[in-house]
Amino acid sequence: METDRKLNVVVACGGTGGHAFPGLAVAEKLRSRGHDVTVWESGRDIESSVMTAWSGKGFSTGARQLSVRNLFAIWRSIRRCRAELRQNRPDVMLAMGSYSSLPPVLAARAEGVPVVLHEANTIPGRAVDFLARYAKVIAISFEETARRLKGAKTVLTGLPVREDIVSGKRFDFIPKDDFVLFITGGSQGAHMVNCLVSEALAIVKNEVAKDPSSAGGRGLYVIHQTGAKDEIPILSEYTKLGISARVRAFERQMADAFASADLVIARAGASTCFELAACGKAALLIPLPTALRNHQHFNADAFAAKGAADEGIQDRLAPHQLARYIMEKMKNPARLQEMSSKMKSFATPRAADDVADLVERSARRN
Repeated sequence: METDRKLNVVVACGGTGGHAFPGLAVAEKLRSRGHDVTVWESGRDIESSVMTAWSGKGFSTGARQLSVRNLFAIWRSIRRCRAELRQNRPDVMLAMGSYSSLPPVLAARAEGVPVVLHEANTIPGRAVDFLARYAKVIAISFEETARRLKGAKTVLTGLPVREDIVSGKRFDFIPKDDFVLFITGGSQGAHMVNCLVSEALAIVKNEVAKDPSSAGGRGLYVIHQTGAKDEIPILSEYTKLGISARVRAFERQMADAFASADLVIARAGASTCFELAACGKAALLIPLPTALRNHQHFNADAFAAKGAADEGIQDRLAPHQLARYIMEKMKNPARLQEMSSKMKSFATPRAADDVADLVERSARRN
């Protein structure tokens, strides 16, 4: 669906890459349809590496995570958002969830701007739960989410992913026959996953040195997005072990990293899960155990139930178990291909278009 009327649209996203990247995907889609789009983000440092992907207009809301000590900052953010809405009078707002959506949506409610929400995860976050009453419609990524948003109008769209994520090519510096393992904890990294994987790979290296057939006779290459704090320690560990690796705090060539990977070990944020689906990559998903409402477990479970991924419980997964798992996958490319095929069945290539359609239909009529 496209409208012949040029709309003034606000896309409120941010907080983490998991909320920002889908928002930016829809923002780009709306801009390609000729609409005037402004991306709102909270302005925190953790968003800076993600927001470089947006070349259009932006606005910093000053939103902060919900806590007693942040109440004044949140109140100030709501006032800032209301002033911006009065000045630029958008036709509609798309908010992608997380704490960064709270001040924009409350301001939109006060100023009479229609709101479309998007919920990325199986289990709605607190922000979407609370803000659902103010939305004209909520776009959801998983069918089961509708049951948890009773009384709200929901539309199943899937999760928008960056269009370029599927256009990657295998890094040409990786030996042709090497098994490529890609580890990512998301845009901020995941310290416990980093430690677990590096210890497991030390075991893999030792076992393969004793018996090359234990890993199917293939070499190993590691791509690892670590987050800023772990980049140097993890790189040093791989160098000490003699493991060929590309280690980055923030991987700016994600499409090529996915294209290169035979197996991905990742957290189970919705954005990561749907990027895996778009690229058709077999994965071991290790949910963040402290995630609100344990939503990452439910994300992982949705994919694991269909055989598209395996789920590893962080507190129960020991390095020697992970090492055995990696070597089994190195020896069994047919199993990886089967998982890859099932992973592709989760892909939602029209998600950005479908969310953009909802935004256009929800715009207020002047």
